[in-house]
Amino acid sequence: MSLLLGHSPKIFIRKPVLVRASSPLQTPPGFVCDEDPCGPDHVELSFAYATSPRNFPKLIKKAPVELLCNDAAVTTIGSSHGWVASLVHDVGTLRLHDDLNPVASDANPKLISLPPLVTLPHCQTQIVTNVSLSSLSPEEEDCVVAVKFLGPQLSFCRPAYQSSSEWFNIKIDNPCFFSSRVMFSKKHNMFRIPGSGGQLIGSWDLCEDKHTPKFQELRYHNLPELSKAERETMHSCLTSEHLVESRSTGETFLVKLFRQTVDGTSLKVKVTKLKTKGVMVFKVDDDGNAVYTQDIGDLAIFLSKSEPFCVRASSFPGVRPNQVYIMDVREVAFFKLTDSSIISYAQRIKAPYFVPPQNIEY
Repeated sequence: MSLLLGHSPKIFIRKPVLVRASSPLQTPPGFVCDEDPCGPDHVELSFAYATSPRNFPKLIKKAPVELLCNDAAVTTIGSSHGWVASLVHDVGTLRLHDDLNPVASDANPKLISLPPLVTLPHCQTQIVTNVSLSSLSPEEEDCVVAVKFLGPQLSFCRPAYQSSSEWFNIKIDNPCFFSSRVMFSKKHNMFRIPGSGGQLIGSWDLCEDKHTPKFQELRYHNLPELSKAERETMHSCLTSEHLVESRSTGETFLVKLFRQTVDGTSLKVKVTKLKTKGVMVFKVDDDGNAVYTQDIGDLAIFLSKSEPFCVRASSFPGVRPNQVYIMDVREVAFFKLTDSSIISYAQRIKAPYFVPPQNIEY
């Protein structure tokens, strides 16, 4: 197992410095809703926003076709803060792109190549669970990229140190984290992973010279009473846990997503789809209390293949408060916490990444 001890301290995250600043003008949460060929190597993207069209204009820009049409050579494996990550299989390297970011330059897109991945013994680096950035941009000096692979490996890298950048690899012992997703908590200044089943949260503090994760055991409160039919439906679903942090309120939520397999056909080929059947949201405090809630106030939560995020709905007219927005490769769904109602659409999404609000610069 690789340890933090003995590795370059350049991987460590510095303690944050709080700066008061005026709120910049931002785009609403959005995603790539459509693409059209515009040459042999590029596609023309159309962006949709979680708000009414009259509140924000439709945007069209270009991107490399490989970011939407995965093949054996290159696969997109996640997104964080509007940066999409791709895995180049033959050389085992990760690249970060801003092409799918609505405010990034169309004429001069940015591409950041990371060092070749190092596979730990009895681990694999071909299947990625997700990617998380500690800062808004990998170009920031203190930004750390975290990559969670399916299985026990968790890897970190500092992109800003390109000449001396290397991967720092951790092998996780507890199997409950093998299929879970990593996120960065600005509140705790740590990378955190919810364990499968939602009983544990593991945290990695890169500010200190430590390699042992901190574990938080969750205690659930105010659980809802479910009917027999509801319990049977939940038990038949695939369950995933997602940690989401509201940076505007400082609250942490654990979202349990229940999805059921549905058979369908696409171009006369049988495919397996997942349809959202239920969502449970728990407010988690620093003592490990996870309180079930149907009221997150003015907040809206966004879950997709990108790192989850949370926004104030009132800051973006058209975004509905107290709601969970869900997007996957074959589904777009909306879950209303107040009455647990779900609206689900079967839709093919080639880039299933919600992009959080982006600062608009003039």
